[in-house]
Parts: sequence; structure tokens; C-alpha cells
Amino acid sequence: MAEKTIVTAAVVGAEVTRAQNPAVPYTPEEIARAAVDAGRAGAAVVHLHARWPDGRPSQAPEHFREIIDRIRSAGSDVVIQCSTGGAVGMSLDERLGSLVEGAEMGTLNMGTMNFGDEVFVNTRPDLVKVAGRLRERRLVPECEVYDAGMLDTLRWLLEKGHLAQPYHVQFVLGVPGGMAASERNLRFLVEGLSEAVHWSVAGVGRFQLSMVELAAPMGGHVRVGLEDNLYAAKGVLAKGSDELVSLAVQRVRRAGREPATPAEARALLGIT
Repeated sequence: MAEKTIVTAAVVGAEVTRAQNPAVPYTPEEIARAAVDAGRAGAAVVHLHARWPDGRPSQAPEHFREIIDRIRSAGSDVVIQCSTGGAVGMSLDERLGSLVEGAEMGTLNMGTMNFGDEVFVNTRPDLVKVAGRLRERRLVPECEVYDAGMLDTLRWLLEKGHLAQPYHVQFVLGVPGGMAASERNLRFLVEGLSEAVHWSVAGVGRFQLSMVELAAPMGGHVRVGLEDNLYAAKGVLAKGSDELVSLAVQRVRRAGREPATPAEARALLGIT
């Protein structure tokens, strides 16, 4: 039987707004509810950002603690993954505020890049610091790869001992300034991994579900949600990240695989 597919729900991010889609959650209560709903729809992992009540991005530890507490209080067992990416312009120390008690994974962005019209700064010393913090907190890193050169950075981190198994690789394709979301690019990146490791893909915008359809037969895992895509179909706004998770689950099953439960995802990812 084929390995089960981990579906990750990225329920808010730092960029999308209610002006673009009224379903975008802002408050800890709303973000937690979106995460719980995504879990019920089939997501095993939730990728968390936080917001201030007016929608501005936040890396305040108290916001992440409240989100996690609300998820657990609702009875959800989803894997909690906290973003250290924050938003463009935040200091690294501010971004690390997300790694609170209750987190099980944390993101590790693999390099500096143009991000739309801005620059997302992740120097090599920054990467070493984040990797060290994740190791101190005993969190499984998710290595965020937006471009081909970031695979060489990943290899450097492994060779220098800053990173070791277990870790997970997340290909984020379609960000303006990074690699486009295409079959050619995804296959190239997967072939470029330096060792056997679980990997996932997130397609931005209209490429989200097509990347699911591509990755599932390849044995990869998938990420969907309002952070990366606001639409369920062309011109049709998604009602929430749970709707996008449901659409991803349908495509995973069409590929002959089944979505992993949170417990199965923990086993695959090496979360103890």
C-alpha cells in the first residue's frame, strides 16, 4: 500500500487580507477555528501564522499560545507547525517568537529572496540561529525551499551539522521571485534532494490544486489553504481553508493514496 499523504493546512499566512477574501481569519479564536475545521476536513498538520485583531501580521508569543490552546481545547489533535517566517521586515528575534510551548514543528526558510516587490531576508547566520533554536526546543524543522539554490544551502546545513534527520522539506512554488509552480520545476527539485526525506509542495494561487495532483502520484505530501490561495475554483472564493483541504483530499484519493491522520503524520515526520 502506498504511503499515506500528509495534508498541511496553511490557514492564514502574513499577506492575505479580508479585503481579498472575507474568510481570512485574524483573531486567535478565528485562526484556531480555521485550524480545527481544516483538521476535520482531513488536514494532519496546520501551519500557523498569527495576526493582530486589525489583520497586521504578528509573531507575538501570546498570540501563538492562545491559538494553540484553543486548538487543543477544541479537541483537535492536528500537528502544530509554527512559522518562523513571520512577515517581510520583521527582525529574526521577532520571528522566533512563534516557537512557543505546544509547537511540534517550526519552519526554517532556506535563504534570502525577492518576495513579490520586497526582499525576504534569511542570511546563512540567520539559518544557523533558527536551526539551533529548533534543536533546543526539540522541534522538527520544515525546510522551506523556494528556489533551486536553496537545496545547496540545505546541503550545507546538513554537512556542517546544523541540521539532521528528522526534518521535512517544503517546496513553495509560484511566489513572484521564486521558482514557478510547474511539473518540470518540482521534479527537478525532488531529484536534487541530497538524501531520502519526506517532502511536500505548496503551489501559490491558481497552481495550488494542480500541484496536489502532481505531487500525490509522485509520493509527495501537499499543503493547501488560504495563506497560499484564496480561490476554490476560477473566480470562486474559497469559503475557508477547510474547503481547500477537502478538495486536496479528493485529489489525493484519486491518485490512489489516503490522507494521513495526525498520529500517522507524527510517525512519518519523526515527531516524538
